Amino acid sequence: MDFSLIREPLVFVDLETTGANFANDRILEIGIVEVDQDGVREWSSLVNPETGIPPFITQLTGIDAGMVKSAPLFSELAQEVLDKLTGKLFVAHNARFDYSFLKREFLRLGISFRANALCTVKLSRKLFPEHHRHSLETLVSRYGIPVDARHRALADARVLWDLWQRWHALKPESVIQAAVETIVGRPQLPPQLDPSIIDDLPESPGAYALLGQAGELLKIKRASNLRQQALSHFQPSSRDTRLIRDTWSISWRESAGEFGARIGEFELSASTRAPLDELCTWQLRRQEEHVYRPELLFAEDADFASTPNLFGLYASRREALTALRRIVEANNLCHAYCGIGTTEIGAPCVGFKQRTCRGTCVGKEDVSLHSARLMSALARYRVAEWPFDGPIALIERDEFGMREDFHVIDRWRHLGVAQREHELSDLLENRPVRRFDPDIYRLISKTIAAGKLRIVALGRSLP
Repeated sequence: MDFSLIREPLVFVDLETTGANFANDRILEIGIVEVDQDGVREWSSLVNPETGIPPFITQLTGIDAGMVKSAPLFSELAQEVLDKLTGKLFVAHNARFDYSFLKREFLRLGISFRANALCTVKLSRKLFPEHHRHSLETLVSRYGIPVDARHRALADARVLWDLWQRWHALKPESVIQAAVETIVGRPQLPPQLDPSIIDDLPESPGAYALLGQAGELLKIKRASNLRQQALSHFQPSSRDTRLIRDTWSISWRESAGEFGARIGEFELSASTRAPLDELCTWQLRRQEEHVYRPELLFAEDADFASTPNLFGLYASRREALTALRRIVEANNLCHAYCGIGTTEIGAPCVGFKQRTCRGTCVGKEDVSLHSARLMSALARYRVAEWPFDGPIALIERDEFGMREDFHVIDRWRHLGVAQREHELSDLLENRPVRRFDPDIYRLISKTIAAGKLRIVALGRSLP
């Protein structure tokens, strides 16, 4: 390859790790191939992970505990690795994996590491959309690339450099460069936005908000790729003049998947959502045997998670009365027995005069039958009682198995997210006070009913 054509220094990087979880697993081996106009240089090192190596990782890589026992710690290699990566295009297969592992290792040492990362999976898909498979094994086979030892860091980094050369032999430089620019996504940000946001935004699911100069919310969205979606607002092809002019900062909540993204969306939009000061519901109260009437109950007077016979969630008394009136009229129920209007029981209610009430108010319909019809009409609006003895964790994993979020929930309140054992313990020991939120209640209850996230019981609720 003509090295004078290298527009910017490249580093082809591969890591071997003890597993796929950023929070708990550690780096076992680093392989780097540096390429610039001066040529090619290689570097690699085993790394003492300061933790055990699972048998399946040893079987996959051939790296065992004895091999890394005397290897340097990452802290001892950090400066050398940082020097090799700084100011260069970071190229890796499934780049999010390698980039995020390195970023987290540097962060443990108090070092902020940023780089423009290029994923060769995405580049392969962009350059060769006619192919459906783009794993490293597939690409090695497709292009006949020799491999010294698969799942060893330097050998796999060499494969990436070989791929880069093969692709340049097959495609014009301009086509490859255009694809690289699209994937890396380096938009021209408005001058008021901190340019470091480009590196800080993670390539993971979540929710983000574009904020104005005073912190006002301009736009909020969920995304499967936060970095890509948030920065797309500033790409030339989709420039929104008002957003570009008014956006002064971007806030986000990273997550493992859709559930966490929805929670993040609620958190980011908290300042614009309806206040919960008048949150109320209808409770069916027993008057006598088989006779029930609705009474308005406010959240400040009862815990909706543990109170039985609640129906509907409303932002205000007015909203609750409007909703009940519609239910009454749609189901030929009695205004007087449902507490709508000022008519006393025994006198014809408004509905009876309009021929929508079957006459419960004047004794033409048995009260117990009316109660049964009222229960049936309200059934679809039932507020479920908390079905567990205490707090639970809803466990959400990303599609690559690299992030696992423990959403701690008690009595329909979302208390927080943990990724490490000590974070989980802290949340349980210092449970934050949360108000009953109807949107979060609906999300959690629907998620539990869907059965797609694993549930783990965590203990008993606090009084």
